[in-house]
Amino acid sequence: MSGEVASPVIGVLGGSGVYELDGLEDVRWEKQASPFGEPSDELLHGSLAGVELVFLPRHGRGHRIPPSEVNYRANIDALKRAGVTDVVSVSACGSLREHLPPGTFVIVDQFVDRTFAREKTFFGTGCVAHVSMAHPVCGRIGDALEAAAGELGVEVVRGGTYLAMEGPQFSSFAESELYRSWGCDVIGMTNMPEAKLAREAEICYASLSMVTDFDCWHPNHDNVEVTDIVSLLTDNAARGRSLVAGTAGRLGAARAPCAQGCDRALETAIITAPDARDPALVRTLDAVAGRVVGRV
Repeated sequence: MSGEVASPVIGVLGGSGVYELDGLEDVRWEKQASPFGEPSDELLHGSLAGVELVFLPRHGRGHRIPPSEVNYRANIDALKRAGVTDVVSVSACGSLREHLPPGTFVIVDQFVDRTFAREKTFFGTGCVAHVSMAHPVCGRIGDALEAAAGELGVEVVRGGTYLAMEGPQFSSFAESELYRSWGCDVIGMTNMPEAKLAREAEICYASLSMVTDFDCWHPNHDNVEVTDIVSLLTDNAARGRSLVAGTAGRLGAARAPCAQGCDRALETAIITAPDARDPALVRTLDAVAGRVVGRV
């Protein structure tokens, strides 16, 4: 790869408390069509200290869409079509560890995917691809999150395994204990297949998880209640917004191609021979994979 630089566009996936960023200018909501269906909402475009930012409410404004019904493919495709190169995913999660109490921010670096009712790939019959998820998040964005947190005095934990459950119900006690025995650190319902699709779309992706509860395993804490989660999310919103803004500023300068290769994930992933590819499927891949499969 050459040393040519690109001008990043920062995408943010999260809740309403995150996109109300101080200093966000030239704000506009724009509808973005996708061949994979309707995204969760319109995209909020703006600029922050000269950095182009695109925000997508994962559950739609007003939190209308449950985790299993989020159109993750349309969301990632829409961000790609909007020019997004780097995604910061902000989400609530439960803690499976004593040292990660409610209020903690975790920069996740691994996932265990236990979802089962979601479309998990842009590819399929007619164009097959297998991307690596060995290292599922972009370390460069993680570095930016960690640096922003240090400057702002926000305590974060770098590294952790996120168990993605189907939901919408919370865990049983037995499930919570099982996930703890697997070495998982936090549990949530939204980062999968989001991270997998971002990798297929060659978008750098990182996850900032905000701990709201101890799931249901902790003997000294009540079981999860939505009212408690909302209360803590409200308390964390200001810190979350500051972290997103600080991270965007660090990612906004022109840069060389991703050292980890997130932006080139498809170069060795597509196995279907060019003459065997389904033209109709290839047309739907014009944004996420057009760089590799071409455009029909």
